Amino acid sequence: MKGLYLVTPDWTDTGRLLDVTQQALDAGAALVQYRNKTANEALRQEQAAALLALCRRRNTPLVINDHVALCLQLDADGVHVGGTDEGVAALRAALGPDRIVGASCYGRFELAQAAQDAGASYVAFGGFYPSKVKVYEVSTPPDIVARAKAALRVPVVAIGGMTAENARPLVGLGADMVAAISSVYLADEPYAAAREFAGLF
Repeated sequence: MKGLYLVTPDWTDTGRLLDVTQQALDAGAALVQYRNKTANEALRQEQAAALLALCRRRNTPLVINDHVALCLQLDADGVHVGGTDEGVAALRAALGPDRIVGASCYGRFELAQAAQDAGASYVAFGGFYPSKVKVYEVSTPPDIVARAKAALRVPVVAIGGMTAENARPLVGLGADMVAAISSVYLADEPYAAAREFAGLF
C-alpha cells in the first residue's frame, strides 16, 4: 500500500461521485474508501456497488467505512473502522485473513500497536491539520509517523486536512499513504489534484 488514499464525501449525486472518483483513479489513486455518513441504506448500497465496479475496472481496492455487512454483500476488498483492538479483532474474524482491515488510531500510538496486533492491515493517524469535512481534535504530532514506521510492520496512513503541500513532510517521515477528501473532490481540477498527491510517492 502506497500512494493516495481517496475517501469519498457525503454526496447524494452518485454520477458526480463516480466522475470525480474515476478522474482520481486515472490520476493514480491507490485505494478508495467509501464513506458516506448521511446516506440511507439504499443510497449507500447503490453508491458502494457502483464504486466497486469502477474500482474493479481500475484494479484498485475499495474498502467500506464501518459497514461490514455491506462489504460482505458486495464482496468489497475490506472495511475501515475506529481503532479499538476489539473492533479490529472482530472484523478480522468476520472478514477472514485476505480482506483489508483498516483502523483509525487518531494521535495514539498505543491504539496503532493494538490494532496491528489484532490483525489490522494498516493504521491511520490524524488529524494532523484542520479538515473541511470532519470535526476532530487537531493534535496528532507529525513524529508519530516516524515512530510508527520504526516500530510497526503495517503501512501508515496520514489523514486530516491533507493537501499535497502539507502532506509532503509526512511522506518524508515515512507515511505510506495520504488520505484526502475535499482536496480532491472539491478541487477545480480533480485529476490534477489527485495527480499531485500521487506524485508525492
